[in-house]
Amino acid sequence: MFRLPQTHVKMHRPLFVALVAAVAVVGAASRAAAQVTPAQAQTLLNQRSDLAAQVAQRIGASGMTAQQIRDRLSAEGYDPSLLDAYMPGARGAGAAPGADVFAAVQALGIADSTDVTGLMGAAGLAGQPPAARRPAPEVPDSGDASLSASSARIFGLDLFRSSTSQFLPNLDGPVDPNYRLGPGDQLVLILTGDVELAHMLNVTREGFVVIPQVGQLPVANLSLAQVEDLLYARLGRAYSGVKRQGATTHFSVIVSRLRSVQVFVVGDVARPGAYRVSSAGTVLTALYAAGGPTERGSLRRVDVRRNGQPEASLDLYDYLLRGDASRDVRLQSGDVVFVPVHGAHVRIDGEVVRPATYELKAGETLAELVSAAGGFNATAFARRLAVERVVPAAQRTVGGRDRTVVDLSLDPGAALPALPLEAGDLVRVHRIPDRVRNRVVVRGHVWQPGTQGLTPGLTLSEALRRAGGLKGDAYLGEVQVARLRADSTRVQLRATARDTTGAVLTDLPLQEDDEITVFSRTDFRPAQYVAIAGTVQRGGRYAWREGMTIRDLLLQAGGLTEGASVEFAEIARVPEPRAESQLATTERVPLDASFLFDAAASAGAAARTAPDVPLRPYDNVLFFRRVDWEQPRVVAVTGEVKYPGRYTLKSKSETLAELVARAGGLTHEANADAAHFTRLRVAASYASGGDSLRGVARVASDSSARVRIGVDMATALRDARAQDNLALQAGDSLYVPPLQQTVEIRGEVNSPTATALARGKKLGFYIGAGGGPTSKANARRAYVAQPNGKVESRRRRLWLFTSDPTPRAGSIVVVPMKDTTATNNNVLSSITVFAQLLGSLATVWAITR
Repeated sequence: MFRLPQTHVKMHRPLFVALVAAVAVVGAASRAAAQVTPAQAQTLLNQRSDLAAQVAQRIGASGMTAQQIRDRLSAEGYDPSLLDAYMPGARGAGAAPGADVFAAVQALGIADSTDVTGLMGAAGLAGQPPAARRPAPEVPDSGDASLSASSARIFGLDLFRSSTSQFLPNLDGPVDPNYRLGPGDQLVLILTGDVELAHMLNVTREGFVVIPQVGQLPVANLSLAQVEDLLYARLGRAYSGVKRQGATTHFSVIVSRLRSVQVFVVGDVARPGAYRVSSAGTVLTALYAAGGPTERGSLRRVDVRRNGQPEASLDLYDYLLRGDASRDVRLQSGDVVFVPVHGAHVRIDGEVVRPATYELKAGETLAELVSAAGGFNATAFARRLAVERVVPAAQRTVGGRDRTVVDLSLDPGAALPALPLEAGDLVRVHRIPDRVRNRVVVRGHVWQPGTQGLTPGLTLSEALRRAGGLKGDAYLGEVQVARLRADSTRVQLRATARDTTGAVLTDLPLQEDDEITVFSRTDFRPAQYVAIAGTVQRGGRYAWREGMTIRDLLLQAGGLTEGASVEFAEIARVPEPRAESQLATTERVPLDASFLFDAAASAGAAARTAPDVPLRPYDNVLFFRRVDWEQPRVVAVTGEVKYPGRYTLKSKSETLAELVARAGGLTHEANADAAHFTRLRVAASYASGGDSLRGVARVASDSSARVRIGVDMATALRDARAQDNLALQAGDSLYVPPLQQTVEIRGEVNSPTATALARGKKLGFYIGAGGGPTSKANARRAYVAQPNGKVESRRRRLWLFTSDPTPRAGSIVVVPMKDTTATNNNVLSSITVFAQLLGSLATVWAITR
């Protein structure tokens, strides 16, 4: 810490002013460390490697065991193992403490706020928020659904559960003149005038300070005002200019650092124990450090004992309700803050500003409870209050009569009675009825619907005029008035409007709660529409309007798409009159180039040669596609061709061989027998938009949308009239793989493998090359998947001979597994037929005997 030399110092005026400013802020020097960057903070941590040791030393000096510290941390809401690394006996040095460690140390009372602020400043952590704590448990409700949850909370406890309010004294500003000095405080004495000096004065443990050329000054337990009086006397002896009147040397004394004091917080508080707080701390400071009173603790009487004698008693309601902290006394070392058990708890619910559970002192009445709750709301039914009371034990009788209700009827504007309240009372402040009196309601097709005040002589026509009159399409034939009876039923009245001003033919006098309804003619009309489909941008239904034409409808539908025909359109119309079983009549209307809006924009009205046909309700208009228009069809060829790529078909009849010829033919490495030809499935073809380039590209990469077609590519290339020389479609894909001289063997063989092609060998040869069939194999159903996608299987001829296919290069031989279920079923079926045959023979034999 920066210290001024304890000697007389002579200096120039500007330099002295700068020194005075530096001394004035010396108490906040540690807090200035909060302005460092992260890199500087790391440097500070390296320089102050003893921070962890200081934390461990303070924990060891607290006298608490490791388990007690963990329990206190858990009760505070921190991780119980947060300080394990700093406890006595911990292995290794603890890590550099963070803001959460310092906050926990302060919460446990191991170090006061001043010490923690200095340590955090040295670590470069000043200003960081403390670790989050678990919220305090809420007070359980009584289970009565008619009561609000807010009224179950004990008023005032939230003040101590909030992590944003710490009741810390102002360490940056000057202390008040009533502050009493003690050992550990640090003073700054500044003299100006004939003598310009500055001294840093530490209050020793014996309670005095040493001023050069003045001597010792006992200041323990003196207020700042008393210290100033003492300095006038003692400094005047050394400096003749120091005097109360006509002084030529002036002095000032300030407290640059506050000491810490140890206090004890006991009773019904969240964390009772010993705490170190700033010497400027008060009862509220200590209470917050201890977590505040519990649900069992009192907020109306917090006692302070000093040297074994009562010193003060604090009523927290003075601070909470009126902001009066005059009785919040400053604590001294050794003070005991005691929170006794709470007094009578009374709950108030309903229409008050602050419904809650309040603690009342003896003799406090209903009026004081309502005042503490902030008074009545504007919606409170203040003429009647209900007090639910627990009957005293001496007055209880059998039969469950342990509770009673005290009903209070109050005169309007009268003061609340001085009714004494008892522990457990529940005060209900009811709400005024929601029903609005002296009104009528106008609904429907008027310009200003809503509620109107009922005035004497108000009539239906006047109420309609107040509502701005009827709208232009209002139904004048009947205006309904629903009148409320005494039994809460309604009777229907009606009147006929003369015009939209609100005048009626037979006026009605209105009564309270009458409901007036004006209807609209639009509500009675069916929703009429027209529909459009075909080669338009946005097909669907559109609202029909009188005078709407086919051109108007096409404009709303976004115009025609590519390839649309402008020769004619078809209108399907509801017949009038409709004959039996006839649904619609159709009519074809001519079109012209002006219906192509983008092309006709510059042509103007001269291009309009076709009549603009008016539409009727429910017409369906269909636009057609040009017969000769079609988007390009694209196919793909890849693999062993000279020029692979995506090709556009030249005609609808272009074939597979012609596509290969356009691609330059096959290369020398091509395996024509293994050509892989795929085509879009039917559903995928429709989803792609037919032969649309974008649609085909969208589904071309989806393998589930494609199907392989087995083609004999070599035959197709040799003979243009061969069946395998297929006509191509949009989205077709041809892949010609390189030559492969192997045959793969799969399935139920003893050694599934791939073997070299043996030209001319049949299926049985390759099954033997795979080690022969296994015991589970169904060799009779073995088959060959040829490289071009065709599948060939074994065939029986005349039930005696088997014809095997010949695998080609790149084919796959598959031996399937036996279907044991089918075998068993076949055996059972054979036995059943044989049994039936024997039965028939036995019957014939018996008849012929």
